[in-house]
Formats: sequence, structure tokens, C-alpha cells
Amino acid sequence: MTAVDERLQALLDSVPDPEKSARYLECLRHDSPAAFQRIAESSAAARCAVTLFSYSSFLSDAALRYPDRILEVAGSPGLYRVLTAEEYQQRLTDFLDSPTTLSAVDLARFRRRQLLRVVLRDVLGAATLSDVTEELSALADAILDVAYRRIRARFVTRYGEPRLADGAPCGFSVISLGKLGGQELNYSSDIDLMFLYAGNGETDGPAPISNKEFYKKVANEYTALLSAYTSDGQCYRVDLRLRPDGTLGEICISAEGARAYYAGRARDWEKQMLIKARVSAGDPEPGAELLEFVEPLIYQTSLDFRAVEAVSETRQRISEKMAARRGGQKRLDIKLMPGGIRDIEFLVQCLQRLHGGREQWVRHGGTMLAMFRLRDKGLLSAGEHARLAAAYQFLRYLEHRLQMEEDRQTHTLPNDPVELELLARKMPAESTGESLLARLEEHRAAVREIYDRVVHAHKPLYYTIAEEAETAREEAEAPLLAEPAAAANLHRGRERLERFLESGAAGDLLSRLTPGSNLATQVLDLFEHSPMFGDDLLRDAALLDEIGKPFDLGEADLADAAALRRFYRRQMVRIQSASILDSEPIFSTLGKTSQLADCVIAAAYRMALTDSPPPAHPDYIPSDQMMVIALGRLGMSEFDLGSDADLIFVLPDADAGEHAYWTAVAERMVQTLSAYTGEGVMFAVDTRLRPNGREGDLAQSEGAYKTYFASHAEAWEGITYMKARGVAGNVERATEFLHELQDVDWRRYGQSMRSRKELAEMRARLEREQGPRNPLKAGAGGYYDIDFALMYLRLRGAGIFYKVLNTPERIDVIEKMGHLDREDADFLREAATFYRAVDHGQRVSTGHTQGNLPTAQSQFEMLTSLVKRWTPEHLHHQRLDATLQEIRRKTRDFFNRLFCEPR
Repeated sequence: MTAVDERLQALLDSVPDPEKSARYLECLRHDSPAAFQRIAESSAAARCAVTLFSYSSFLSDAALRYPDRILEVAGSPGLYRVLTAEEYQQRLTDFLDSPTTLSAVDLARFRRRQLLRVVLRDVLGAATLSDVTEELSALADAILDVAYRRIRARFVTRYGEPRLADGAPCGFSVISLGKLGGQELNYSSDIDLMFLYAGNGETDGPAPISNKEFYKKVANEYTALLSAYTSDGQCYRVDLRLRPDGTLGEICISAEGARAYYAGRARDWEKQMLIKARVSAGDPEPGAELLEFVEPLIYQTSLDFRAVEAVSETRQRISEKMAARRGGQKRLDIKLMPGGIRDIEFLVQCLQRLHGGREQWVRHGGTMLAMFRLRDKGLLSAGEHARLAAAYQFLRYLEHRLQMEEDRQTHTLPNDPVELELLARKMPAESTGESLLARLEEHRAAVREIYDRVVHAHKPLYYTIAEEAETAREEAEAPLLAEPAAAANLHRGRERLERFLESGAAGDLLSRLTPGSNLATQVLDLFEHSPMFGDDLLRDAALLDEIGKPFDLGEADLADAAALRRFYRRQMVRIQSASILDSEPIFSTLGKTSQLADCVIAAAYRMALTDSPPPAHPDYIPSDQMMVIALGRLGMSEFDLGSDADLIFVLPDADAGEHAYWTAVAERMVQTLSAYTGEGVMFAVDTRLRPNGREGDLAQSEGAYKTYFASHAEAWEGITYMKARGVAGNVERATEFLHELQDVDWRRYGQSMRSRKELAEMRARLEREQGPRNPLKAGAGGYYDIDFALMYLRLRGAGIFYKVLNTPERIDVIEKMGHLDREDADFLREAATFYRAVDHGQRVSTGHTQGNLPTAQSQFEMLTSLVKRWTPEHLHHQRLDATLQEIRRKTRDFFNRLFCEPR
């Protein structure tokens, strides 16, 4: 036996199906002896060939026809990295013979060439599951975009460019849903698509047609091209049934038509499927605007489990239909079986819908990342996340091994014991069919336990209300809906108001909503301008009692964590409803919200002292020794609805011996403040601003802080601590400690005037990295320009220490010191008020902030109305976006004068 033969035999001994690989090798030797020799003499190519032949028949058949592809992949440095959609687009462009035309054969052949590489990365262990699904999705995106643009260009040649009524080009978005939308495509999945064009109009060619007709022609040819059968198989099976009105709807729909459909006629499951929606090809703008419009319809800002139950019933009907259709088939379907892939994806989407209104972080189309984010926010426990993630990865690996064999969309396990054994050997960490089935049952049971507990255990009481009582109540309350709602001319809030007045949750409180009453007027205003508060009232009508009451920390009932959460929620309703209804100045509202956060942090501190394990030394008496310091928005007393609290925990050096005890106290505090319960979450706590971030101890001594900032801290860390104050524990000592830290900052940055250069560089980096997605804060002329300017002027002013840190008061101090003239100071106060008003308006209307003004007209109008309540009248003479542009320009002019002009 030659050395080459020995190498091949060793490789055959290492693969799951050596007999099959040997047969393909013999065919290759017979049909293409020269290619066989080249492959056999290359250890990398031989390994690729033998492995491929064992795992995938359809790709092995293609490799026999084009054996040099194995050599290309084996010798490519790209085998060990993820390719992006842009890279696949370039590969496809290079692959096509013509720069303008393409055929179904071209697309199918290109897809198979790329699948060869992806499958080899998968089975050789060079890619994780998420790498594989990301690449399969990127490959689909590239094919979709190149195919669309070439088809569209051909129709433009014939009919001209489609244009809107104002002459602007009419864009077209290919929106993907399902696994492609979530960027978790498998090897042989349908791709769920929806086609959207920007609006009505016609083409500008010699034979004009309407935009609708133009894009119907494009969409029909596009779908036919992608779905056509060729000698190299199909490129993709395109499923358009998830579009508005399903199979009865138009193949493509206008943006206006889609908005009307989702706002008025879409069923609950149609809204839920949009969690995974994204623009995969075409022009991004129409699709992005639609997805922004529908986002509030998808996510519930309350924690009401009614949305889960409604979709659960829909899903149950689907499962029953599938079971009936399968008619007693005994083969296990890993997608549709109880505890299978569908159950996990459905469960995750339910949790996203319930919590996504308040926690924007959990809004993501990918199941694995969404699970991680739910765990990160405490909405899944660590154990639940571990079991669900392990089950999902196992099932998706199994799905891939089933599909890569023949490029078939299959999810059923083989009944034949020999085939089951072979499948088991293809799975990571499995060896026999018996162990595979045991693992499958273990994961299935774990998923079903969590699924039943989370989804089915929360059926609300209203399902049990007697039909007669329901009818009588609706009749009694109908006048309450008709008169005040009609008088208020509600638009955006009508649907929620109807649900509120028709719900059984409000009880006797509804009798107070008589037409013309002050409370009725206030409630109507809240429903119209704050969908988030509307959902809160739907969930807990008792919150009506808090509207109009003054903010009062003296009412705190802080006996336990549950009472603390109820207190926080009631006071937050008082603060934010006063902000909307009474047009309370924006920084006054932020100050009250900060005081409320301070109060509950201090209460959590006191609770943690008694709830934590005792100190190591029996004679040590813990009280207020540890300093709890807030940074960021809470540090500036500009905390707002939906803000995270940036906290650090500092020990006097004399108490460092009880480090373990105080660490437990800090951990308990974080848990109390950020835990998810039936009362919801007060706010998230971020502790990463401590020395060494996540790697550093949660609680650290004063000496450790001073050493770190004197020698190791980066400029941005020192500057971050300029916006800090004590909020719990020994607050007086915390103030002294922060003053000492600022002296260190002053010596390192202010005294040498390094601050000007380093601040300018930091600001430029933030603008580059965050500006495109968050222009309100990080873009040119955004809020960061004001913030960085004030930090620089503070350092330039001999590093004066501020006990009070909100933006208007910082401006006042700097002006009085002579570092700002009156005109600049007045403008900065006005600009800061405007930026905070826009941010606050987004938070009280949707429950979270956004990086830019909304593009959906209804949301833009709502935000405009809110911002006018908190800003000077002279800023109301033009559209909100025009005012924003003017303020950004003036803010950047001021910033440039400060940082760019010689001094």
C-alpha cells in the first residue's frame, strides 16, 4: 500500500460512513483519474473529499462532475472564516458570464458551489452552528439582491424608472421572514418573502405603466427565476404566503397598503411573524419604514400574558392540523414534535412580544441571540436558558445533518435502525442510534416543561368571565367610550382605549371616567400620546388612582422587594403622567425620576444588609460603610423611563477585610433592582464601569480605585467619573472620594491640557462608531457634542468639583466662571432641553429610546406633539425634523469653535 493509499484509508476510518466514501472515491478514480491523483496527493483536499462523500450525496455527485471544486475549497484561506453577504455578492458577480443577464441554472449552480464550502466548514468543525446559519443566510441575501437588481434593470430598460408622484424614484424592498429573516437559514429551507414598493406613481419611459404593474412584473419573474428547477437543482423554494392577505393578496403591496393592513386587519400570528422580518434585498428604505411602523404592534409594553395565550391557541390549531395531516405517521419530526424546534422558536417569540415593549434589547430575529438577551435581562433564568439553548443547538445540528444529505427539506428521523445509527455518528458527541434518541427525549422533555410552565400557566382570569356578565358590562360601558372618545377626536389611541373600556380589569374605576371629568380628559390624552402607558393601564387599571397625584417619596412602603417594586411603579406613573399632562419642564421630570431611583437603590441597600450572609468577623457591624455611586444619566440626575442605572460599589480601605460580605450585599442589590417578577422590572443595573470592567471585582476598595485611576485608567474612564455622585450607603464619604478621584483626573488630563485633544479624539470615535445608527446622540451636532464640550470646559476651569451635575446647572456654573458667554450658554440650555425632550418623548410613547426621529407618520406626529409640551414656543414654527437639523448645525458650530480653533 502506497503512502497515498494509507492516508486515504486513515481518512476513511475516521468518517461516519466509510463505505459510502470509498464508493465515491472509486467513482472519482475511474471518471477523473488526474483529478483523483491531485486530490489524493493533497492532505487537505483528500480530507475534504472523504468527509464530503460521507455526509452529502447531492454535493458528492456535483463534486464528481466538477472535482476541481474540492481542490479550490481545500486550498482557500476563506475556508476558515465567515463570508459576508457583500463577499458572496462579489463572488456571484464574478461567477456570472454576463454583467447584465442571469439564468436559473447560473443561480442554482452558484448556490451549490457555495454550499460545498459551507458544508465542509460545518462537518470539519471549522464553523459553529451560528456561523453556518449566518453564512447560509448571507448567501441567500446575496443571490436575492443580485437577481433582483438584474431583473429590475431589464424592466427599466423597457418601461423606464418607476417614480412616485413627486418625481422621486420608487424603491422596492424584498423583506425576508422566518429563518432567513432571523438569519438562521438551514440547508434546505423555503425562503419566506414579502415584496413592498414605496408608493403609487408610474414609470418615466416611452411606454409608461403604473408602479404597481411594474413591480408585479418584476416580482413574478423574480419568483419564477429563484424557484425554477434545473439540472443543478432549485436555487430556492420561495414561499409568499406570509404576505398581507396570504394567497389572496397581491404579489407585491404598496407601503401605504401594508401599513393599513397591519394596523387594521392583520391577525395576531401575522404580527408575531414580523419579529423575524428584515430587508434582505432591494432598497432598504421602504422595508425599514414599514418595520418601524409595525414594531409597536408586535411588542406588548405590558407584561400581560394575553398575547401569549392568543398566539398559543393559534399555534395549537396549527399543530393539530399537522397531526391530522400526518395521519398517524410514526417517524419523529424534530421540528413539529412537542418540544421540537417550532416549540422553542414559538416560546422565544412569545417572551419577546411580552417583554420587547419595555426591553428593546430582546428585539432580535435570531432565536439563539434572542434567548441570550432574554437571559441577559433576567427574563429567562440561567437554567432555562441553558436547557433551551442546548436543546435548540442539538435539534438544529440534527436538522442540518438530515438536510445536507440530499438537499431535501426534511425534519423526520429515519425508522431504519441502520440509517439511525449512521445519523447518530454524524452528530457531534453521539455514537449510537439509541444514545441519539435518548438525548432527543431528554431535550424534548426539558423544552416541554419550560414551554408548558411559561406559556400555559399564565391564562388570565378574563377567559372565565360569564358570557352574560360580559354582555351586560359592555352595554353599560358603551356610552363611556362613545362620548369622551368622540369629543377628543382620538386617532392613535382609539384602539387601546376601546380595549381598556371594554375590559373587565378596570372594575369600579371605570365609573370615574364620566364624560367631561378631568380624569377622563387625562386618560384620553395618555392613550393618544403614550401607547406604553395605555398598555400599562390595560394591564393594571388601578394605576388610574396615581394619575394627578403628586410625586411623594414619603409614601414609600418598603417592607420587601415586592412592595418596593409596587412603590416604584406607582411613583413612576405619577412622574411621567405629570410630564405628559402638565407639560412639566423636562429636567424637572428627569430630576424626579432620578430621586425615585435613588430612593429605591437606598432601600435595596438596606434590604441587602439583612438578606445577605453575615460578615466573616462576628464583631463587625455593617451599616452604611459601602458607597454606592451612580454614573451616567443617573449620576447626572437625568435618569429617565427605560434608562439603565450605571452603579459602582466602593469600600473604605478599613473595611476591605469584609470584601466577601460587601460583594454579597452588592449582588443582592443588583438582583433586587433588576429582577423580573410579576410586578415587572424597576430598571436594569450596569456595573461594567468599575475598574477592569467585567473582569474586575464587583466591590473594590478606595485604594484600588485611586491606584487604577492614577496609573491604568484610560481617558474615557476618568472622564466618565466626572458624571458621578453617591446615591446610597455613605453618601457624604462618596462625595469626598469622587472629589479626590477628580483631582487625579485633573492632574492627568486637565492640568496638561491633554483633555482637549483626547476629548476631541473620543468624540470623533463615537461619531464614527455610533453616529450612523444613533445620530440624535452620537452624530455630528448631537447631544454628545454638548456633553463633551461641558466636560472640557469643566476641566479647563481647574477641574471644579460639582455636587450637582445636571446639564442646565453645569452650564450655569461654567457661564458664571466666565468660560461661556451669555449667547452660547442660552443656546446650549435650549439645545440640551430639545435633545432631552425628543429622547423623553420617545420613551414615554414607546417605552424605549431610539437613535433617530421616527419615519412612520403617526409616530412622528405623536413625538412632535409631545416635544412641543416641553420646549420653548419659538422652536415650534417649523417641522420637528427641520428644528433638529438647525440645532444640530448650531451645536456642531459651537463644538468646532471650542475644539478646533487654536488656543
